[in-house]
Amino acid sequence: MTPASQNNQVTRYYKQEDIQQILQIAISRQSNNEEFSREQLREIAEELDIDPQALELAETEWLSKQGEERKRQEFNLYRRSKFKRHFGRYAITNSFLMLFNFVAVGHLTWSLYLVLLWGLGLGLNAWNTFQSDGEEYERAFQQWYRRYQFKETVNGFFQKLIKAVN
Repeated sequence: MTPASQNNQVTRYYKQEDIQQILQIAISRQSNNEEFSREQLREIAEELDIDPQALELAETEWLSKQGEERKRQEFNLYRRSKFKRHFGRYAITNSFLMLFNFVAVGHLTWSLYLVLLWGLGLGLNAWNTFQSDGEEYERAFQQWYRRYQFKETVNGFFQKLIKAVN
């Protein structure tokens, strides 16, 4: 660079989020989608003057968030499978009722009301199933997670009991 171009350079300042995004892009480009070992993570942190304890806390927090994200994905799969079962019951039952109504009367009458009313409930169920934020979602997730933890505790207890008996 010439001295004149150095004088024309403007000092840039970045927010913390901007720095994180820039470094993330640079690391992903340099790594060619490789995975890094924990030792390499420590080396990178050391080069960036990041305290080892701060790195350890950040890694623990990240692992915790990853675990919660996996639980949320499990919860979403649970809700979707429950919805699919509900939809299957709706389709089979209402097909039978419509067929029965058509055979008995020659055209559809009362079965349409059942299809519409149950369909309304199914639509609301679909809305709740595929809505993944908000207070209601969080409340449902917490309730599911408590049941999940209880089942895990009971299963763990029985596993220990079985090992002790054997």
